[in-house]
Amino acid sequence: MTEKLFWTSPYQTELTSQVSWIVGNDVELHQTIFYAESGGQESDKGTINGIPVVLATKHGKRIIYTLERQPDFKVGDTVVTQIDWQRRYALMKLHFAAEVVLETFYQHFTGMIKVGALISQDKSRIDFEWPESIAPILKEIEIEAQALLDSDLIIASDFADEANEKRYWRVDGFAQVACGGTHLKRTSEVGCLQLKRKNIGKGKERVEIRLRA
Repeated sequence: MTEKLFWTSPYQTELTSQVSWIVGNDVELHQTIFYAESGGQESDKGTINGIPVVLATKHGKRIIYTLERQPDFKVGDTVVTQIDWQRRYALMKLHFAAEVVLETFYQHFTGMIKVGALISQDKSRIDFEWPESIAPILKEIEIEAQALLDSDLIIASDFADEANEKRYWRVDGFAQVACGGTHLKRTSEVGCLQLKRKNIGKGKERVEIRLRA
């Protein structure tokens, strides 16, 4: 099992750790700060001992990193992992923005079902099953979500079930949500939201989320 320091130290950009497994270009580390795609949040980008990571995948509680070339280190060696902090921070902000928007929708609409999500460096999106256009209420959702972000509240994140790696984030007075992503310290770090509605088919609605400069 890989010890996932990106949960406990999401602002850490460099880590020295030990190699626990290698097969070809695939590597596993005893500890890692390098997030692998999960829950709609894209993987980090970065290097292990200077070699670019081209793929990061979850295998149960393990995370396997596929390197651009066969490593020149071996099992038991100590290596340095570095992540692209600009990308990580953008993902953290857009991830939390999407979670706040989603929870705000839930608080307005009973029975709304999320059917998809994607968190990338430039924007995030949420797809819903819903029988009518959300356009009439979208501005109200944006204003409510922005007010929550501007309140500069603490974002707590922890294990709900450590043995099974189930985690959550919580903002007191707003919501507690099951989520295994990387999380900010305070709501105000997100900045200014911009929401856009798209129709992606009968009975489905999409909200795209960007952050204004």
